[in-house]
Amino acid sequence: MIKRLAREAGFDLCGIASLGSPPAALQELKTWLAQGRQGDMAWMERQAEKRLDPKRILSGAQSLICVGLIYNTDQPYSTELFPLDGQGDPKPAEGKGWISRYAWGEDYHAVMARRLAVLERALRTEVDACADYRSYCDTGPVSEKVWAAAAGLGWQGKNTNLINQRLGSWFFLAEILCTLPLEPDPPALDHCGNCTRCLDACPTQAFPKAYELDASRCLSYLTIEKKGELPPEFQASLGANVYGCDICQDVCPWNRTRVLGHEPAFEARPGLLAPALSELESMDDASFAARFRDSSMKRTKAAGLRRNATAVSRARANSVPKEPERSDGNRL
Repeated sequence: MIKRLAREAGFDLCGIASLGSPPAALQELKTWLAQGRQGDMAWMERQAEKRLDPKRILSGAQSLICVGLIYNTDQPYSTELFPLDGQGDPKPAEGKGWISRYAWGEDYHAVMARRLAVLERALRTEVDACADYRSYCDTGPVSEKVWAAAAGLGWQGKNTNLINQRLGSWFFLAEILCTLPLEPDPPALDHCGNCTRCLDACPTQAFPKAYELDASRCLSYLTIEKKGELPPEFQASLGANVYGCDICQDVCPWNRTRVLGHEPAFEARPGLLAPALSELESMDDASFAARFRDSSMKRTKAAGLRRNATAVSRARANSVPKEPERSDGNRL
């Protein structure tokens, strides 16, 4: 019944995990934090105990209902517009930047919250009105990918993203903690095999090894979460990325077959698919606030977006090969 209610609420995936059997991968968080892989995201460490034990979030919680919603749209991948290693013709995207496709439309937090509210009302009406429920979508101290994998929504790939064998990895995750003793789903099997495309394609070598991400090196972290100046050692590796990075998902074989979402709110807003770098570099605070009012891109603020666009422009200018010169100083 719960999965039917999740489908009726508009979700593409639903699975259940028992809080009585925490996944072993959850314990790796302690090591990850101790190694400083979280970079400047101090909030992850402050909420570590709740992340390790969701029962600390909701007293009496017994189960976690995990859901997913596809956000992929019928638009090119970043590696098609901005080919890796100079392969292909980048001229159509000359002077353009790349915004991660999850941020093209309305803020996913709001979209998912609306659907979670529908599902939670249905649970109270059709399952148990006396149970306690608490919903999150990337807003609470829940290790979403770990629990979604435990609930059978997919497996955490070598790029640490959740991958579903049928849908790929272009979907948002959310969950509802509840005090109901629900029957859990079996976890999904790992189907990465010997593939290392995501690891090999990462511009900043953000994966110390398969299944482990050093967030402090990840372009998504650097262009969104990192405050102040971008570390000089990573600026040449920005490519076209001015907000987030999709490369490790673009190259994943499980995303080769494009499964598209059905949520109009995730369609690309005008000007967000490969925007002009010059426009982003010159955008003032008021223009930024108006343009990204209902967007998850508010997180980086206008100054952050200008910083990123300028860094991308500068890196491109520095990478353009100069014409050889004669010994007398005249160009050939």
